[in-house]
Amino acid sequence: MSRAEVPLDDEELVTRARAGDLEAYDLLVARHTASAYRTAVLLGAGSDAEDVIQEAFVKGYRKLSRYRGESSFRSWLLAIVANETRNLHRSRTRRDGLVLRAAAASPAPEPAEDDAIGAVLAAERRAALVQALRLLPAKDREVIVCRFLLDLSEDETVATLGLPRGTVKSRTYRALAKLRGLLDHEVVHRG
Repeated sequence: MSRAEVPLDDEELVTRARAGDLEAYDLLVARHTASAYRTAVLLGAGSDAEDVIQEAFVKGYRKLSRYRGESSFRSWLLAIVANETRNLHRSRTRRDGLVLRAAAASPAPEPAEDDAIGAVLAAERRAALVQALRLLPAKDREVIVCRFLLDLSEDETVATLGLPRGTVKSRTYRALAKLRGLLDHEVVHRG
């Protein structure tokens, strides 16, 4: 296998991009666009997610010299996406309840007749989860989104949200407890 066929890791691409190689930065953008987009949507950017990630990639390029490699490039970039999403919230002053609109609105495939009851129940559970997440304070929702919807590790969540490890641990624990309480309350009042 020739050198050209071996995919470059993020570290090598960052080194090349710092040296002015725009193609290397384009490869980083291509590699991380999906997770950046997903992060922006789940943190509440909604229909503005593409604008948020575009701004995050531009800022990432401008700040590339500040990236020290203490966390993965992905975590560093997702921290920028999270900050841009917070900036969007501040500028548009939308309600906190919009965080998971895109996740809730994702169309489900048409179920087979045998699966109809299961699909209805799954849709109800998903709707209850989305509603409960909307009721959480923004700080709690951010931790839940990072850890469980984006499937980030604890280290990546620390880097993405810019919080101390202990804060991420305690906030995750408390947020899950609040979420369970909201979901239990929903079951009691529905059933």
